Amino acid sequence: MAGPIRQPIDLAKLEKYIDDNVPAIKTPLDVKQFGYGQSNPTYLLTSSTSGGKYVLRKKPPGKLLSKTAHQVDREYKIIHALEHTNVPVPRALCLCQDDSVIGTDFYIMSFLQGRIFEDPALPGVSESHRRLMWQSAVETLAKFHSVKPRDVNLESFGRASNFYNRQLKTFATISEAQAKAVDIETKVPVGKIPHYDEMVKFFGQAETQPKDRSTFVHGDYKIDNMVFHPTEPHVIGILDWEMATIGHPLSDLTNLLMPFTTASSARLATVGRANPAFRPGTTPGLPTKEDCLKWYEGAVSGWRVDDKEMTWADAFGIYRGSVIMQGIAARFALRQASSEKAGDYAVQMAPFAEMGWEFVREFMKKLEAEGGRAKL
Repeated sequence: MAGPIRQPIDLAKLEKYIDDNVPAIKTPLDVKQFGYGQSNPTYLLTSSTSGGKYVLRKKPPGKLLSKTAHQVDREYKIIHALEHTNVPVPRALCLCQDDSVIGTDFYIMSFLQGRIFEDPALPGVSESHRRLMWQSAVETLAKFHSVKPRDVNLESFGRASNFYNRQLKTFATISEAQAKAVDIETKVPVGKIPHYDEMVKFFGQAETQPKDRSTFVHGDYKIDNMVFHPTEPHVIGILDWEMATIGHPLSDLTNLLMPFTTASSARLATVGRANPAFRPGTTPGLPTKEDCLKWYEGAVSGWRVDDKEMTWADAFGIYRGSVIMQGIAARFALRQASSEKAGDYAVQMAPFAEMGWEFVREFMKKLEAEGGRAKL
């Protein structure tokens, strides 16, 4: 999955830094860039002498749209903290915050020899392994949510309450900047997300929000951010930790299960955001969303996922996803995007947001059926 370098780095300066600070890595190095990594450019480093492989993650070049995104130092900190828990992560080797080395902050971690699946339906594996791999993904999330921040000296990694309101405030600032980004060639701005103001108003109402809970959250927990064992059906590492914080566990759970949630949407199918493999009964061995929720509940103690709260969190997850898509579209407009597929997200953003609005309306129906009231 690593190939030509799209965003060059100064290899001579990098090798000198490594020689001076990371003796475990033997230079000289061969460098390639991974095709994935929508936010932070990601590179494969291979030692020409030892054959050892490592992964470098860096902030993108240029003036960034958001001060809260691309925080590779947070990625390094959480990975390093989790190394001695039962949560599978790569080994963090170094963090460099000296821009004079390769232009922006970066960190280096161990390379995990395993399988990464872009398609969460896990093509090319047996029926039994597909089910076991999804179960491992769900139960690995539960393990992560069970780690107490104070036990790994990260009590200050985030605030322990009011997670969704903090998310709304953060996304408001980010989305406003992203909407104003103008394509350097077409001169057309990215623009506002459909139903943005209505969704923000709805999500901000305390009477609709899920009961407050607090755990570590990954921020982008999904199948293509995991490394599976080369032949066995279990997770050996979780990647892409830049949005990790302390927050509500539903945010990770809804993100992981989004392929099930969006599978039947005709609107999303038109822009490639509804995976037909997740339609019930289509893919042998693929579990249902209900199976996944039972696995999660069985692996964490004292919590059962409420159906109405799940619908609210699904709606918020889709809203959040549309902001992330807007961000990728904005970076593409400024030609800062690190993924080759970044241009697709400008087209996908609006239909995704429309589906979020549909889930808001579904939640309202469930609330009204229980005799509750909220405003749209």
